[in-house]
Amino acid sequence: MIETPLVDHSKTREVLQRRYFWVLATLLFLFCLRVLGQILVAFFNVSFLPPMEEWFSGLLPYPELLTAQILIIALYGKICHDLSRGHGFFSTPRRPLGTGLLIFGSLYLGVMVIRYIIRMGLYPHERWVGGCIPIFFHWVLSSFILALGSYHWRMTPRPRKPGLGKRLLQGAAAVAALLCISVWATYQMGPSLLAHQLGLRRSQFAVRAQKGATLLTSDGVSLFADIYHPQHTAHTPTILARIPLTKDFKNSLFASMIGKMWAERGYTAIIQGTRGRFGSGGAFYPLRGDRQDGIETLQWIAKQPWFDGHILTWGGSAFGHTQWAIADQAAPGPSALMVYFASTNFHDMFYPGGAFSLDSALSWAVRSHGTKDHADWPSADEVKQAANGFPLLEADRRATGSEVAFFKDWVEHPDRDAFWEDIDGQNRVQSLKAPVLLIAGWYDPFLPTQLNDFMHLRQSWEPGVAGRSRLIIGPWTHASEVTFPDGTKAENFRRQSLAVSLPWFDENSGLAISPPVANSSVRLFVMGKNEWRAEQEWPLARTQYTPYFLSSVRSANSITGDGTLNALAPTAKEPADSYTYDPLCPVPTSGGAMIGPAAGIARQNDIEGRGDVLVYTTPSLNQDVEVTGPISLILYVSTTAPNTDFTAKLVDVQQDGSAFNISEGILRRSYQEVQGPSATEKVHEIHLDLWPTSMVFFKGHRIRLEVSSSNFPRFDRNPNTGNKIASEVNVISAKQTVRHGLEYPSRLILPIIPAP
Repeated sequence: MIETPLVDHSKTREVLQRRYFWVLATLLFLFCLRVLGQILVAFFNVSFLPPMEEWFSGLLPYPELLTAQILIIALYGKICHDLSRGHGFFSTPRRPLGTGLLIFGSLYLGVMVIRYIIRMGLYPHERWVGGCIPIFFHWVLSSFILALGSYHWRMTPRPRKPGLGKRLLQGAAAVAALLCISVWATYQMGPSLLAHQLGLRRSQFAVRAQKGATLLTSDGVSLFADIYHPQHTAHTPTILARIPLTKDFKNSLFASMIGKMWAERGYTAIIQGTRGRFGSGGAFYPLRGDRQDGIETLQWIAKQPWFDGHILTWGGSAFGHTQWAIADQAAPGPSALMVYFASTNFHDMFYPGGAFSLDSALSWAVRSHGTKDHADWPSADEVKQAANGFPLLEADRRATGSEVAFFKDWVEHPDRDAFWEDIDGQNRVQSLKAPVLLIAGWYDPFLPTQLNDFMHLRQSWEPGVAGRSRLIIGPWTHASEVTFPDGTKAENFRRQSLAVSLPWFDENSGLAISPPVANSSVRLFVMGKNEWRAEQEWPLARTQYTPYFLSSVRSANSITGDGTLNALAPTAKEPADSYTYDPLCPVPTSGGAMIGPAAGIARQNDIEGRGDVLVYTTPSLNQDVEVTGPISLILYVSTTAPNTDFTAKLVDVQQDGSAFNISEGILRRSYQEVQGPSATEKVHEIHLDLWPTSMVFFKGHRIRLEVSSSNFPRFDRNPNTGNKIASEVNVISAKQTVRHGLEYPSRLILPIIPAP
């Protein structure tokens, strides 16, 4: 039996066809007006229509967009033609086609309505029609699809009720569609949601993304950038971030969120790849070429029609270096810099105290070698396995199976030579032309050199540099958070760095909308108490540098010894403490200031059980003791090696005996001695700097100092031979002696902050 169609009279069908024809023709006419209007603006520069930027939906550039529009007009014209004649592919009623068009059209229209609501709700400058021309005409296109779907639906008989399986499939498809729309809407609102979480001011402008903008350098390399423009603005300050990252989904999403967040608040945000990264041409080699490429980028920005004269730079680590490389530039040059976990002195970060920061360098090399970054940092075990061999120069090959050119260069240049001068420049802090916000971490390898930068820039003669620069030091490793001994995790670094970015830029761009970053010059996190505190200088003016003298009666070897730290100066001679440093059995690293996942706070009890670790501990404290500032250690030592290391570690010992690292340091130097009995007779006074810190040692806790000759692979091992360490394959053991007492007052000097 054949069902009777809903429309069974030819006359009624003709009437419906005519009605649908006129509806569709009207919608097509409106869309043609939209295309004509954009052509008039694009090619004839008419002034009575909205400017070009308001005609884009953000998906296709012109003229690709024009091509797509012509194809749409041709398709829609064919549909109208078929309906007007009463026959043809599109005039023949098809129920499945109508169903599909109605579903697609509804989703299309719903998405465009949501998009309009988002724009109206988030961007005051878009109310009510400004910048929404594309959305209105998406409504026209979706309405055409809905009308055509309605025609095919009404002109065909109602189908039978689908079975359970088909209904379940349809329901799953509907849920999937709604989920996709929800994800898309969240992405659209992502920058504003992120800003709200960070406590930033509200968004103002819709954003137009310009993907793949190209700068051709003087030597013919194409540097690519994604640029995010705030709409309805003529001239804006510019935020520049030059990033040495692979352009994968994660990094692209992060760059998009950050760039749009800044652009929504009135900045043109430029996310540019350094050579060999983020879409840019050339070969990737970290830290090299940043100055020339950076200067050419500044000059390119200065020529752009939207540039208002202010350039703000942002980034950390390797892309913090891209800022220091151009910090001396002016007109065009940075109006302010925001640098985290990077300094003007990469050499001293890699060679603190003369030893090589092997774990940090190897982690960096493993993750960033080749044409793209690896997704994850190598594990601590992977780094240790690669480091545990000789010569040092081949650690990259042991880790990656191939040679990493920049790692080899780092290893082969232990001295500050032309290689490092090309990277670090000369006197970059003294030539700084703009204020800088420095963000540092207590467990970051750049901390000492960053603090030196801050102290030097506070002496700058440039107006506005010294007084307007700021310093923030938090409980962070290299762009991550430490986990405290009680298991709690410090506040997220990336959130903190973004939260202060906009206020800092507003303060230095002329916008002056957000409140200032801080009323104090220094903001630091005091560990132990785990609280932030405002200060006016670094080091703190009220610091009392207090010596704690090393002492032992029998031996300080390991935790089982009787080594002590005493606030009172020694009054009598004491026996020396000795141990054997064997490069083939070094003291293993346990936490510390590194690049990579091994950094941070860790238990030291197993380390302190070794016989080649000298342990000196205070009695239980009868009151809280705050240590905030630079830490130094003066030792009187002897060695049988012509060249060797001495290491130190400051430790907090809790009431249950658990010991956790606070600060560390190392000194590598030549002792110009030959092996033999006479070598142990020569006494050398050495000065060893530990990482600065801010820590409250609570009442009932104890302060401990560990002294040894290795901390591996945090630092590379000294083979003790006096030969070139990078290529050395032979090692010798060394007898190390630390003297103390009246004649040799070895002492740890702590920056004590008196109680208020």
